Amino acid sequence: MIGIVVVSHSRALGDAAVALAVEMVAEDKRPVIAVAAGLDATTFGTDAMAVAEAVGAADSPDGVLVLLDLGSAVLSAELALEFVDPSVAEHVRLTSAPLVEGLVAAVVTASTGTSLEAVAAEASRGLAGKQDHLGDVAAVESAPMVAGDQSVEVVVGNAHGLHARPAARLVGLVNGFEAVVTLTDLDTGKGPVDAGSLSMVATLNAQQGHRLRVGASGAQAAEVLAAVEELAADNFGDAVVVAASRPGGSGLDVAIGPAVLADAAVDLSGYVAGDNEVPRLDEAVGVAGDELDALRDAGGEHGGIFEAHLAMLDDRKLLEEVRATIAGGTSAPVAWKQTYDTLAATFEALDDPYQQERAQDVRSVRDRVLQHLAAPASAGAPAAEGGPAEPAPSGRAGPSVDGAAAPAQLDTPGILVVGELDAATAATLDATQVAGIAVRAAGTTGHGVIVARSRGIPLVAGIGDVAVRAGAVVAFDARSGVFDTAPDEDRVRATIADRLGERERAIADAPAPATTRDGRTIDVLVNVGVVQDAVDVRGADGSGLVRTEVLFGNRRTAPTVDEQVEAFLAIARALGNKPITIRTWDIGGDKPLPFLPQEHEPNPFLGERGLRVFRRRPELLRDQLAAIRRTAAETPVHVMFPMVTTADEVDWALHELGPRDNLEVGIMVEVPAAALRVATLAKELDFVSIGTNDLTQYTTAADRTNAAVAPLADGLDPAVLQLIDQVVRNAGVRVAVCGDLASDPQAAVLLAALGVTELSAVGPQVPLVKARLRQADLSQVDTAAALAARDAAQVRALL
Repeated sequence: MIGIVVVSHSRALGDAAVALAVEMVAEDKRPVIAVAAGLDATTFGTDAMAVAEAVGAADSPDGVLVLLDLGSAVLSAELALEFVDPSVAEHVRLTSAPLVEGLVAAVVTASTGTSLEAVAAEASRGLAGKQDHLGDVAAVESAPMVAGDQSVEVVVGNAHGLHARPAARLVGLVNGFEAVVTLTDLDTGKGPVDAGSLSMVATLNAQQGHRLRVGASGAQAAEVLAAVEELAADNFGDAVVVAASRPGGSGLDVAIGPAVLADAAVDLSGYVAGDNEVPRLDEAVGVAGDELDALRDAGGEHGGIFEAHLAMLDDRKLLEEVRATIAGGTSAPVAWKQTYDTLAATFEALDDPYQQERAQDVRSVRDRVLQHLAAPASAGAPAAEGGPAEPAPSGRAGPSVDGAAAPAQLDTPGILVVGELDAATAATLDATQVAGIAVRAAGTTGHGVIVARSRGIPLVAGIGDVAVRAGAVVAFDARSGVFDTAPDEDRVRATIADRLGERERAIADAPAPATTRDGRTIDVLVNVGVVQDAVDVRGADGSGLVRTEVLFGNRRTAPTVDEQVEAFLAIARALGNKPITIRTWDIGGDKPLPFLPQEHEPNPFLGERGLRVFRRRPELLRDQLAAIRRTAAETPVHVMFPMVTTADEVDWALHELGPRDNLEVGIMVEVPAAALRVATLAKELDFVSIGTNDLTQYTTAADRTNAAVAPLADGLDPAVLQLIDQVVRNAGVRVAVCGDLASDPQAAVLLAALGVTELSAVGPQVPLVKARLRQADLSQVDTAAALAARDAAQVRALL
């Protein structure tokens, strides 16, 4: 096997490039790699004697390949060859290949035992994949390939496609057989390319879900095809990280238990810096990325949040800043924290409330990596894979296995007290150890709060700076918003028992219709983000909101029409073929769609959202509408279009839909303009559905995800209720509500009294909403007083 030498002006750069390259091959197959970089650990420069020593260290009868960065590195390497024995110099090859990409290609190719010439050729093509992807060259030069005498078809299952590591494993595998192997991407038409060349495989840019034809010819063609099939079935060697199954909470709004205080900062006091800070950082970032991948894939309707966290984690500019700081002598944790603290401060200084809120996401990503750097395995021998972290002291929060803040091991479930609740923590908490969550920051619609409540974990927000002693028994009742540091334990536990009984009775009666005492029947439906939502719900009269951008939000490629039909029918079957309302793609704002990237907007909540996106790019919408029409041929289906403002938009949507056949058609009312002109918008519709989350934030000019102003974004604000009343009185069609307000049993009664006939709630709340409606006499609800109330607090007092 050949040896490899890396010559660079920077020691940190040389070490980091090697650390990246060796990750691509198994340890027992790595070539010898020597580094001659920097005049010392921190001083830039190259030294011919150091290069000569590195050549001697990497010398092999098969040859030595030298990769260089720039300028004097070339001169130093040429001079070094005059210092080494001529018998060594004659089989040393200097290459102009790009340092990082060429090194990766060289290491992978050398690991297969091929010749120096073949390794050098592959290194020189190191930029081919990137150039092809970015269109920097018209075509990548390579010898024409024939598809092969035999072939099989495999599917790329990796979340990030056939990226460097799985591609390296494939190349290493096929080069171990006496066969010529090619790859063709059947979804893009690219290929065939040489499967034994990492650079050529990179030019395919094969993404998750792509079908690859693997062709082979030669003495071991059948054997190599079988091996490739096995590798593909094993996700090309990438570990399939599955988020731990986390049980849901009690679903109550009251809780009691010992306080578990979440530390504001990760404890780095035990961290000891070494001479491998960049590899340690890369390892922590890699583990954090795997965790966020799993959270995104298992996150259902919240997957987009973790997609955004992944983007922050993988930000090339930030990583370059961190590595540059480390090269200056700073430890990995300090460099990481400084960079991400600066970014968080930048977000907080922006004028746009939505962008300000992203500071919380930045801190979540920051702490996830810091927790892995602070773990004992980072400073010494690695811990067993998947092994638990050391228990935190009683009453304090320690890092969990997946990097999110987790409560300490307590005798009884505790109440986690946090300054702000990020989505990753909320998604990964073990609900068997969490009696509830108390959030100091105000606001009930931040990402973390929404995730926690969707899991049924009791939560109260806005407790402020009240002093809480670790381990002391605390309690809260979210209905009244009271957080008590010295509770009457017997009284609180009696309240919990009453509400558990209330929930159990509601679940038992859930199949019965929600008919009020004055004889009005209100349909109570369920909001669905994943098929499991429809499976788990009890008593729903159908689905009033199928969030298609969530249903397929963890995909890197757009779903086919057949795939969409299959998912829609699965939801309908889970609900006993009751009507389902499918909302077309609703992206923008805080809801990204991986397979339909959008350009950056200075204020995304006031930009291209919902239907607006597809006026310029209608192809995906047309496929979805085709899937909806096919589904409607087999089960009752309603379709609704989101973020509609004008009659022209309604006309365009109906034109794209075409023949209605068995479909009922509606729109979302989410902006005040739509509410005020609903009579015009609804002329050709069957129903409208009010999205109270967006209607509230647009009416109050308060971003529901910004803790600083979130208390203003209250769905019971009289101004919001007046707009709902306006819609009911003037729409001329059936009016539904599918926002968070429909999940509040008390608010549900008021909505029904205003004339709303359908309420679509989150699954755990459906039985409780139905139970509360059965107890209500809508004729006795003073809607006039609610509409004329001073503020949301007065409305609650009336309810």
